[in-house]
Formats: sequence, structure tokens, C-alpha cells
Amino acid sequence: QVQLVESGGGLVQPGGSLRLSCAASGRIFSIGTMGWYRQAPGKQRELVATMTSDGITNYADSVKGRFTISRDNAKNTVYLQMNSLKPEDTAVYYCNAYIYLIGGTRSNNWGKGTLVTVSS
Repeated sequence: QVQLVESGGGLVQPGGSLRLSCAASGRIFSIGTMGWYRQAPGKQRELVATMTSDGITNYADSVKGRFTISRDNAKNTVYLQMNSLKPEDTAVYYCNAYIYLIGGTRSNNWGKGTLVTVSS
């Protein structure tokens, strides 16, 4: 009933920037916290950044000062601006959203992921 579609991944050199987007669609009444997680090869999925519907943000220590999360509630979209990228930022980035559906149910949703590769 709900779909999250990420875009914006790709190959970038160290020190470069990328902007990820994630749009939610479906029978959406409202969206609570939206966020980004990542999973590097051989590692567990980890939190990158989240933002509540009220705009409260939370960042992993490893990305503070380099990444910025934002959202457009009218478009049901969350963004991740990534600056000063490092090779250790290489991972599949997943969008997550807690969605209140029309009809009263709630669900925690994941996108399929977008690959970010930081390499020279």
C-alpha cells in the first residue's frame, strides 16, 4: 500500500557531494519520522540520520557536520545532502518512513536502497 523510492546514488570522488531523495507514495494519511540508514559490505545496517514530522533531527556521529537531512511534507519526500564524502561512506543507503495509512493502520516502511560509492 506504500512505496518508498530512493534516487540520487552513484559514484563520487572523495570530498565530493551527493543528494539522495526518497519519495513516499500510496494510501498515506500522514508520515511520522523519516530517515536514512546505510549498510556497507559485510556490516550491519546503521542509522545515518532521521527527522521527525516536527523537524527534530538525529545524526550518526560519523556524519555530523557533513550530512544534512531535510524533508518536504507536502511532497512526502525526505532528502539527504551528503558533503565531504569519504570512502567509508560507501554503502547502500536505505530510506525509512513510519507511515499512518488512510483507514487507520500504521506501518514501518523501507525503500529498496540506492548505492553510494566514494572512490577515486
